[in-house]
Amino acid sequence: MRIGVPREIKPQEQRVGLTPDGVYALTQAGHQVFIEKDAGVGAGFTNEEYEGAGAQLVRQSETWEQAELLVKVKEPIESEYEYLREDLTLFTYLHLAADKPLTEALLAAKTRGIAYETVRTGRALPLLLPMSEVAGRLAAQVGAQYLLSTEGGSGTLLGGVPGVAPARAVVLGGGNVGTQAAKLLVGLGAEVTILEGYGPRVRELADLFGASARILTSTPANIEREIVAADVVVGSILVPGAKAPKVVRREHLKQMKPGALLIDVAIDQGGCFETSKPTTYADPIFEVDGIRHYCVANMPGAVPRTSTLALTDATLPYVLKLADGVDAALAANPDLALGLNTDAGKIVFDGVAEAFPDLAS
Repeated sequence: MRIGVPREIKPQEQRVGLTPDGVYALTQAGHQVFIEKDAGVGAGFTNEEYEGAGAQLVRQSETWEQAELLVKVKEPIESEYEYLREDLTLFTYLHLAADKPLTEALLAAKTRGIAYETVRTGRALPLLLPMSEVAGRLAAQVGAQYLLSTEGGSGTLLGGVPGVAPARAVVLGGGNVGTQAAKLLVGLGAEVTILEGYGPRVRELADLFGASARILTSTPANIEREIVAADVVVGSILVPGAKAPKVVRREHLKQMKPGALLIDVAIDQGGCFETSKPTTYADPIFEVDGIRHYCVANMPGAVPRTSTLALTDATLPYVLKLADGVDAALAANPDLALGLNTDAGKIVFDGVAEAFPDLAS
């Protein structure tokens, strides 16, 4: 099969869909790989490494035009819509429930879209996991950074010092993102509370953190009570493939500490704070009612080498299956088939259909 790997063009995005080792695995299996020149440079992978692995270096348009299977990191942006076509399978993060224009473009082009974030193994999301881990850890670092007065924050040290209380951090959602954020926040000395709505996971978190973090059932009352006293709130609520629920509303902001920081890691799926809107690393912070919001939509893009290595480790087994035949791979692997979001001009994933009922008919 002919596999294309374009350079990511979303702002401040330097990850790449495959490492040279990933390319080598595909070319050794008899496939052709077309990679856009300089696609891996930002992640520390040279053109020469890709050529040595058997890839052909091409221009942007050729990457898309040659590909039967296109492997990306982030969803196509508007300038890439022209490359979508009926005989193309797109394998990447899509987050369609929060992106109606892209959904419409995929349907109009009849492109088959397979989303990393909805591939499942039981309750696990194996292709979302590595970037969730990265984003969660980064969220803790962001919390520490943007509490500094030099960054416009309240001037509170996350871990405090002897005799001075640490910052209070609230993590909404105890999945992969929330767990990783909480681990680092605890390690940095913050006073951490995790709110989680799934009963069995509440017990797992209690066993994992012991006395180092408070674990509460996520209810509207508990959320309101905890965020009022928080210096940092990490939003990591996830409904796979669907829009994130808005668990913090604008009316709550007036009750919070002035200068408190909301970090919305769910922003790719529309965000879990009512007042969230996507931002970039170039301008990551905005303020609503005295409460600062950090809503960067591609947080793992700040550590492109780590992220690319972790992502390829997770995606490559699926890419190899798809490269041997997309239809056969989807038929043989129910977990991979759950990643199918659009096909032949139709929405085929329930979460996206619920987000856009006018497109689902």
